[in-house]
Amino acid sequence: MIQFNRRHLLAAAGGSVLPGMAARAQVPAGAATPIRIGVLADFSGPYRDTSGPTALACARQAVEDLALSTRGIPVEVLQGDHQNKPDAALALARRWIDQDGVDMICEVNNSAIALAVAGLVAEKNKVQVNTGALSAVLTGERCSANTVHWTADTWMLANTVGRATVRNGGDSWFLIVADYAFGHQMERDLTSFIEAAGGKVAGSVRFPFPGTTDFASYVVQAQASRAKVVGLLMAGADMVNCIKQAREFGLARRAKLAGTPMFVTDIHALGLETAQGLLLSEAFYWDLNDRTRGFLGRVRPKVAGNWPNQEHAGTYSGVLHYLKAVADLGAPAARASGLEVVQRMKAMPTDDDCFGPGTLRADGRKIHPSYLFEVKAPGESRGPWDYYRLAGTVPAEDAFRPLGEGRCPLVRL
Repeated sequence: MIQFNRRHLLAAAGGSVLPGMAARAQVPAGAATPIRIGVLADFSGPYRDTSGPTALACARQAVEDLALSTRGIPVEVLQGDHQNKPDAALALARRWIDQDGVDMICEVNNSAIALAVAGLVAEKNKVQVNTGALSAVLTGERCSANTVHWTADTWMLANTVGRATVRNGGDSWFLIVADYAFGHQMERDLTSFIEAAGGKVAGSVRFPFPGTTDFASYVVQAQASRAKVVGLLMAGADMVNCIKQAREFGLARRAKLAGTPMFVTDIHALGLETAQGLLLSEAFYWDLNDRTRGFLGRVRPKVAGNWPNQEHAGTYSGVLHYLKAVADLGAPAARASGLEVVQRMKAMPTDDDCFGPGTLRADGRKIHPSYLFEVKAPGESRGPWDYYRLAGTVPAEDAFRPLGEGRCPLVRL
């Protein structure tokens, strides 16, 4: 546990944990009841690098960065491995809230789990700051007054990558889709944007998630489609394995590969020789500007060589804004009502070193620009993790689904 004086925050240290277990620190006798934040993430499965320990480090960094401006509010950061199993994740989240006094759950990089946790925090009047799951339904018909959606979503990714690729001649697609809530939503959103831009989806195939490592049959089906673009609707180790196998089968010589989503951590795992030329969208890149580079400088010693992607940066940003709202509202009121915390978060402008200024809409959607990146060739890279060339920027007001189109019952236009 890191201890600060009365003007500082308290962040819990936590090492590695067994699946489904939470790591937490002990509060000294007589200390004020802390605000407790649970980082519910993949610490052992295919999304470990895109989520997991680096997301935990970024949550702690937010606590540390806000320490000088908060009002002596103690904070604990807990961690738990959701194992990509909704039942196990929900049981852990419920135990956190009922037994451990957790006030806010963040990261939750699995859409099925995020939807389940949204129901739980609404029932218990706590908060979910979802920084990892991507299904746009979280701010659509399944929106909740106790959940906010940070970072990226399926609509944003489809909007940024789908339209640009079709406009550049990639007008026929085949989709390889992770068979769970995120993949289904991504498939719907991407198909919509491809068709709206004048393209077509020649076919698609879904693979079991989690647990798939052999993508050969799906790659063969993509080859047989003769589509110009193969959309890979997956993430983490699945994305890395599928791209490697696609190149082994020669698919990448016949079609453009589009990763939706894809992260800088995936590029690192693939290597530039394999990943060069890929188009992808992220809302954060460490080398965008002086503020993003400053953030990296602070968190880099704590991430064990796995530099932050947009999901990690979203965890930092979401935790930071949550704590600002807690400090503004007061800890007793924040612990008493998650709904009041979310209302205060929506009333306050957002601003941090990862995303710059932004807003939080009535439907819970965090608004900021999105970026289209092209992966550099090996000879273009100037040093470690120098992987992206900025290919385009979508302004904040255009990056996400319009407020009136999501059918969120919280929206009154």
